[in-house]
Amino acid sequence: MKKTLKKLGFVLSLVVMLMPLGLFAQGTPTGITTESGEPLDARPVIDGVVEERLVLDHRVLPYDHVREADIMWQRKIWRVIDVREKMNKPFAYPERHFFSILLDAAVDGDITVYSTENDKFTIPLTAEEVASKGTRIDTVVTFDIETYEEKIEITRNEINPDDIKRFRVKEVWFMDEESSEMRVRILGIAPLKDVLDENGTFLYEEPLFWVYYPHAREVLARERAFNAGNGASPLSWEDIMEARYFASYIIKRENEFDQRLQDYLSGIDILYEGEKIKNEIFNLEQDLWSY
Repeated sequence: MKKTLKKLGFVLSLVVMLMPLGLFAQGTPTGITTESGEPLDARPVIDGVVEERLVLDHRVLPYDHVREADIMWQRKIWRVIDVREKMNKPFAYPERHFFSILLDAAVDGDITVYSTENDKFTIPLTAEEVASKGTRIDTVVTFDIETYEEKIEITRNEINPDDIKRFRVKEVWFMDEESSEMRVRILGIAPLKDVLDENGTFLYEEPLFWVYYPHAREVLARERAFNAGNGASPLSWEDIMEARYFASYIIKRENEFDQRLQDYLSGIDILYEGEKIKNEIFNLEQDLWSY
C-alpha cells in the first residue's frame, strides 16, 4: 500500500512539473493578460522597432504666394520619368507602386483626375471612368474541341502596375523678381501605358489620365516612399516630388507650334536637345542678373 502511494505521489509530482512545458508547447493561451490587463493576443503587431507614423502625420507646407507682376519670365516644360532608371526605382516599389497610389486615390475620390484630351486639366473624370482606365480589355480566340467552332471571348483584366514604365510630368519654370531666383512647380503627372499590336509589338504610348499635382500634394504627403539610403529616415511622395529626387528627360517645351521634340528631331538628337533646354533654363538666372 505504501509503495502504491509513493508511486502515485511520484506520478502527480511529475505531472505538475510537466504542466508548464505543455502550456508553452501549446502557445500563448487567450486568457493570459499583460500587467496592464490587456490580452496578449490583442497587442498590435509592428513590422519594425516602432510604429511608423511620421509620414502619416506629415503636414504639407503651402506654396509661397507669387504675384503675377513679379514673374519676369516663365516656360512650361514636359518631361518623362522612366521607372527603370536606377534613381527612379522607388516609383516601381512592389509593395506600393506609384501608379497604384494615384489610381487608388482617384477611384476613392481623394483626388480628381482629368482627361488626356488635353493637358490643361479642364475635363474631370468620374470615379467609374478612372476605374475603367485601370482595366485592360483583351480579346481571346478559343476553339470548341467538339465542334471545332471558333469563339471570341472578351475579358477585362486589371492593369498590372508593373506595366506602367513611365510617367509624364508637366511643370512650369519661372523667374520670381521678388525673391530674385528661378523656381519650378510641378503642375501635373500622367501615367503612360504602352499600346501593343496583336503580336505584342510596341506601337506607341498613351497617357491614362492627368493628375493635377497641387491638389494631390496632401494625398502624396501621406504615402510613404521607399528610402534606399536610410529606412529610419521617412520620405513621403510629396518630399520626393518637391525635392525633385528623380531622373528624367525633357520631351517638350512650350512653343508656338505645340510640337514635341520628336516631331522635328529623331534618335539621339532628342536627348541632346532636351539637355540643351535644361542648360538654358539653369543658365538663364545667372544671365539675367549679370547684365
